[in-house]
Amino acid sequence: MISWRQILRQNFTSWEKLSQFLGGEIPHLLKNPSFPLNLPLRLAQKIDKHNPNDPILKQFIPTTSELEVKSGFSLDPVQDQTFRKERKLLQKYHGRALITLTGACVMNCRFCFRKNFDYETEEKSFEKEIELIKQDPSLKEIILSGGDPLSLSNEKLGEFINAISHIKKIRFHTRFPIGIPERIDEGFLEILKNAKSQIIFVLHCNHASELDEDIFLSLKKIQRLGIPILNQSVLLKGVNDTVLALKELSESLVDHGIIPYYLHQLDKVAGASHFEVEKETGLQLVHNLLSLLPGYAVPRYVEETAGEAHKTIVT
Repeated sequence: MISWRQILRQNFTSWEKLSQFLGGEIPHLLKNPSFPLNLPLRLAQKIDKHNPNDPILKQFIPTTSELEVKSGFSLDPVQDQTFRKERKLLQKYHGRALITLTGACVMNCRFCFRKNFDYETEEKSFEKEIELIKQDPSLKEIILSGGDPLSLSNEKLGEFINAISHIKKIRFHTRFPIGIPERIDEGFLEILKNAKSQIIFVLHCNHASELDEDIFLSLKKIQRLGIPILNQSVLLKGVNDTVLALKELSESLVDHGIIPYYLHQLDKVAGASHFEVEKETGLQLVHNLLSLLPGYAVPRYVEETAGEAHKTIVT
C-alpha cells in the first residue's frame, strides 16, 4: 500500500509540470515566487481546467498579483515574533499556547500569514519548549501548528504528545487531510486513541470543491474516537466570497459532523492583498447565511488583532 509520504512526493512544485498537467498556460503566472508553489495532486485533479477563476487554482497558484504593494500589508501581520516564549513556542492568549512543530506543510496557500516566519531549521528537538510548558501551570491547552503538525512522523508526534500529557487539551490545526487524507493512518489513530489529553481537531478548508468522500471517510476515523472536528476558513476574494460558496461549504461540513468554527478575515500578509474582502461584505455574507442555515452551521466571523487577548468578532 502506498504511504502518505510517497503520495506527498507527487505534489506539484514546478509550474512547468503543473501547466502541462492542466493542459495550457496559467493566466498571470508568477514563475519565480519567493514563496514556492506546492500543490498536492489530489487538489490539482479537482481544478476545472477551463475555468481561470477556479477556487482551488486561485488559492494555490502564484500570480503577478503577489507583487502588488498595499499599505497595511506586512511580513508579520499578526506579530508572531512578539509573542515568542521560545523558538517554537508562542503564547498570545491566557491558558493556551501554540507550538510550531514544523515549517513543512502539505500545501502552500498563497495567503498564508506565516509564509515569512523564520522556522527553526537546525534544532529538531522540543526540549526547551516542553520544559516551559511544564513550568507554566496556567496552561490548559496546547495548539499544534506550523507549517502543518501532520507533516511530522507519527513517532515524533507521539513523543511530543506524551511529553505534555499533563495538559488537559491538545488541539491540532491542519490542512493535511484536504490534500492527502491517507495521512490519517493507523499509526496516527493509535496516537490519538492513547492520548491522555482531550484531543480537538481543527480542519482548514475554504471551499466545498476541496472536499470529497475519501477525505470524509478519513476524518470519520477520528470522529469515531470521540474527537470533535471543527473547521475554519479564510474569507477570500474570488474564492468563497459569495453566499452560495459559504453555504455549500457549511452544508458539506455539517452533513459529515464537522462544525464550522471560524470564518477569518484575511490576515494582511504582504503579497496577499488581492484576496482581501471588505468587512462590510463579509458581514453581509454572514447575515445572509443566518437566514439560510441553522445556527450551528454558521461560522463566527473573526479577525486577529495583534495584542488582543482573544480573536475579535467582526462587527
